[in-house]
Amino acid sequence: MGQQVDGPDRAHRRPDGVSDATVEALGKLGEALECVERARGHLYELHQLIGHADLMLDEAVARFRSAGHPSIAERIDRDLLGRNVIAGRWTFQIVEDFDDGYHALFREVDRQARDELVGGRRHLYEAELKERRRSRGRPGHEARPAER
Repeated sequence: MGQQVDGPDRAHRRPDGVSDATVEALGKLGEALECVERARGHLYELHQLIGHADLMLDEAVARFRSAGHPSIAERIDRDLLGRNVIAGRWTFQIVEDFDDGYHALFREVDRQARDELVGGRRHLYEAELKERRRSRGRPGHEARPAER
């Protein structure tokens, strides 16, 4: 088993001269990005759920026809099946616009701020929070995995 080193690794240590306010601001930006990542996951879930629902309409149309309700089947087939979810777009287009626009810019702003202010280091706020909250020397409270 490797030797346990106390304290965060270099990638999670604040560079010299970086203020608490800077670490807190970067932490808030990172937290905001994490919210956007969660929203992105929900957007992909929407994409998959709407796609699945649209494919299920084929069976609904067939069942309405078999049950003797051709006008309902025709309305679903004509007006709902394959319909845009928002003006001019299926969900794949919404996902692509989101990924290429807002999401890409958000990630770029986060990366640029970290590169400029702390040499690209990530999660400094959380790393420092971990150091303040963990019980040194207690099992399960190690700063990082043992070196191999």
